[in-house]
Amino acid sequence: MQELAKKAGDNMIIKREKYLQEIINKKRNGLVKVITGLRRCGKSYLLFTLFKNHLQEKNILERQVITFAFDNMEDIIKLDKYYPDEETMIFDSKKKNYKINSKKFIKYIDDLTCEAIDYYILLDEIQLLDKFVFVLNGFLRHNNFDIYVTGSNSYMLSSDIMTEFRGRGDQIRVNPLSFKEFFDYKNIPFNDAYVEYQYFGGMPLVVLNNNDVEKKEYLKSLFNEIYIKDIVDRNDIQNINSFETLLMILSSSIGSYTNPTNIENKFKSELKVSYHHDTIKKHIDFIEDSFLIREANKYDVKGKKYIGANSKYYFTDLGLRNALINFRQDEPTHIMENIIYNELINRGFSVDVGVIEISEKNEKGNYVRKQLETDFICNKVERKIYIQSAYSISNIDKLNQEKKSLVNINDNYKKIIVVNDTIKNYVTEEGIEVVSLKSFLLDDII
Repeated sequence: MQELAKKAGDNMIIKREKYLQEIINKKRNGLVKVITGLRRCGKSYLLFTLFKNHLQEKNILERQVITFAFDNMEDIIKLDKYYPDEETMIFDSKKKNYKINSKKFIKYIDDLTCEAIDYYILLDEIQLLDKFVFVLNGFLRHNNFDIYVTGSNSYMLSSDIMTEFRGRGDQIRVNPLSFKEFFDYKNIPFNDAYVEYQYFGGMPLVVLNNNDVEKKEYLKSLFNEIYIKDIVDRNDIQNINSFETLLMILSSSIGSYTNPTNIENKFKSELKVSYHHDTIKKHIDFIEDSFLIREANKYDVKGKKYIGANSKYYFTDLGLRNALINFRQDEPTHIMENIIYNELINRGFSVDVGVIEISEKNEKGNYVRKQLETDFICNKVERKIYIQSAYSISNIDKLNQEKKSLVNINDNYKKIIVVNDTIKNYVTEEGIEVVSLKSFLLDDII
């Protein structure tokens, strides 16, 4: 399966137009373009194939485009002739891994370049280069260098990296295929595409494969051989069994509120295992830093403040989530919620989960306080949208239930209910838009 992308012809290309255009828009802006994202989500293909093809179409000469992958032994061997008395691969005893000798790499680039020509330097898995921040900052002093790098390491997401680039780094985060990318590539009926997408997700090599057994095995191998191993080794996690169980718990609770203390209690009561909530919080942060999950914080809409106790976690790719639980759980409402969340992230929104406190008469005529949930509060610059995910609206009572929280939000921002049913979009008397999931995922309605 690893060779599938290499064998793909023109009819097998997944274009990733959104990300390619982001990179094109940042050409020669004087910054290091840092392309981050989940391992195997297509960063290297985006940079080394799609962007390189774009440069060729713009008549950039081959010698002006320098590519180097720090996880490719063929590239690493090219460095051996420089400073032969020094090791090309340096063992980092603290991190317990090997890094590429930056002195040799700098000499390699020096040999391929001169001051009279503009160059595009494309570097893959940059975190494997020793002292890479200093190397890249040095390259920026060459006005004729335009630098693009990919990285999967959590360090590539940290707040410190932009400081170390001294304001000269520009991040582009790449996700697995959105549903629309998947749908456009597959060119099959919507319902068939949705069933496949919610089960296998949008990892590029999975999308390119038509064998369901191979898809499952590939997704499982990504977790066992890459993601878990990478997180455990990089962060020196000792209690591996508990960590793997934590991943299972998170995968089983998408769309549900949780927090490290609740998870600690679950380990104590159900598994008879001690796993402190502080360690759980730290391990969840490691998982999030590896791009596997995202946290959606709980926000009090009327109080205009975050409520720190509980959050929801959504998986960046549902195929990976399903592989983790061996494709056993079929929770269409929560899976739909996860897909909507990912779509909002892909469209550039920051997304919280909301609660609205109201006073309501009970059966005895007394006023009681209740909390209503709004699935998503979406913000982008000056825009705000409230979205409710409803798997089905079969009657007026169900509609009233779904719109109740939105009706109680006293502002004029757009409010939407997304419904999995086949419906014609309409607007309620309160001004709430009710739209089909198909329309939400494929049309430009937000």
